Order: sequence, then structure tokens, then C-alpha cells
Amino acid sequence: MPAPRDRSALVKAARMYFLDGQSQDEVARALGTSRSNVSRMLSAARAQGIVEIRVHDQTVRSAELEQALKERYGLAHVRVAAFRPGADVTAAAGDLAAQWLDESLRDGDVLGLSWGTTLQAMVDAFSVDQPRNVEVVPLVGGLSTIASLTSGEELVRELAGRLGATFRYLHAPGLLRSKTARDSLLAEPAVAEVLERAQAADIAMVGIGGVETGSSKDIIDGLGLTPAEREAFVAEGPVGDACCRFYDAQGRAISGVVHDRVLAIELDQLRRIPTVIGVATGSEKLQGVLGALRSELIDGLVADAGLALALLSGTNGR
Repeated sequence: MPAPRDRSALVKAARMYFLDGQSQDEVARALGTSRSNVSRMLSAARAQGIVEIRVHDQTVRSAELEQALKERYGLAHVRVAAFRPGADVTAAAGDLAAQWLDESLRDGDVLGLSWGTTLQAMVDAFSVDQPRNVEVVPLVGGLSTIASLTSGEELVRELAGRLGATFRYLHAPGLLRSKTARDSLLAEPAVAEVLERAQAADIAMVGIGGVETGSSKDIIDGLGLTPAEREAFVAEGPVGDACCRFYDAQGRAISGVVHDRVLAIELDQLRRIPTVIGVATGSEKLQGVLGALRSELIDGLVADAGLALALLSGTNGR
């Protein structure tokens, strides 16, 4: 029987357990010892530095910033990726969003999903051990005009696959070139049914954008507005969007041509979903997130430290 202090035996036990993936019972049989002795050997291997366990976590949370945001804005759910030099803040926030969602989903839930770079990172980070008895539904029609992003319906399909869940497609584009085209699609029973199901979601995960940056700018460009239409839109004072629905600094929906050419859940409908989590990174999203907070569009926020600090700067108001 190997002694717990026999270094060569410790190395052999550690290699079999940590590298070869054998159970403690299997290691015990191979070494001709007891399972309890293997447990002591593995503990000794760690104590002597034979085994070093490192957790490579790129999603360290900032508990201080999370608590401050909860108190400042009355949020029920907050996750903030702590500042780490050189870290990918989008991936970090996406991972935190995936963790929150995994902890919060319950069997029978309907999950609504919009789109965006951080939500894409959330889907990429998602992994479960057992299938979840949930349904994933899109909150916005398909968006294929932005080559760098997976469309909303593909995110729905991919997340459902990672969850082992069911899902629904919204077989219609999210951006149209006319109100008439949008209204025609809304009149289709298959489209209307999916949007009605989206309104019945228990949880909604939505990206929050800013008007002149990133994918939100691409949405406006993708609508093919005339100069006069774009000027009229800007005159309404849009600061951000959720589900391709733009709003002003107080979170009021912007009506007009942009609204009329988007096929998606309405902001008031989104607001009625029991739990809506906004997901955003970057201080350039500040005004968009503030608008969502002021209008109580979201119940929770997943963000990076830079955006969190901007929200807490004290100069922006509630």
C-alpha cells in the first residue's frame, strides 16, 4: 500500500486522477490501496505543490459596482464584469449573462431573445449538463443585413440547441423598406403567432444599443432612409434601442418611419414581460442604458465595469 508521503506514489495518483480522469475508486484499485488513502494522497499532492489548480476566470464580478447599481437604479438583477487589463469585455459580460440565465431559468419558462454582439457572446458562452424544459422565442425578426453578427433567429436556434430546448422561428425580416411591407407580414398568422408568444415570455434577454454606434447605427443604415427621413428621426432625440425599437432620453418610444419599418415586439409589450435583462458593454452605451433605466424598460443589467462606472458617475441623473 503506497504511503501518503511517498512522492512518486503521489505523482502517480495525481496523474491518474487529474490528467487521466480516473475516479478515486479506479486509482485505489490500480495502486492497491483504499479510496480514503487516495483522497489523502491527492490532498498531500496539492499541499506539496505537485498539483497546482488554477481557475482561468475572465468573468470576475465586481460586487461593489453591482451593489451600487442596484441601489442607484432599483434593479433586481445586476452582473458587472470587473475591469481586467486586456480582457475582452464583451466576452466577459456575455459569460456573466449566460451564468445569470442558467441560474434563473425554470422548467416551463418561455425565454425571449433579441440580438446584438453581447447577446451573441452570451449564447457562445452557454453550456448546460442537462436539457432544459424551456422554449426560446425571438423578440425581433431576422436581421441579416449586418454581416458581422448572427441574425436574431439564428441566435434563438443556437441558444435552444445549447439548452436542449424547443424554439420558434420568426420567418420574417426585422427591417423592411416600407410600412406596407411590415403591415403585410404582421397580418400573416404565422408571424403574428410568434410575436404573441414573445409577449408571453417569462424572461427576456435584450441587447441595448446607442444610436450612432455599432449595430444600432447599422440598423438605421439598413432601413434605407432618405436624408429627410433620417433628419426627422434624429430630430426626435433617439438615444438608444432595444429589439430595434428606438427611444429618447426618457425611454419614450420614437414613432415615425423607423418604428414603422421594424418588425419586432413593441417597447410597451417588452416592458410587461416579468423579467427583462438588458445586456450592454462600453461607456458609449451610457445614454441608451440610461433611457432604458429611466423608463423602467429593464429589471436587470449585465454590463462591464466601464459602463457601470459611467452610470454611477453622478452627473447623469436617474
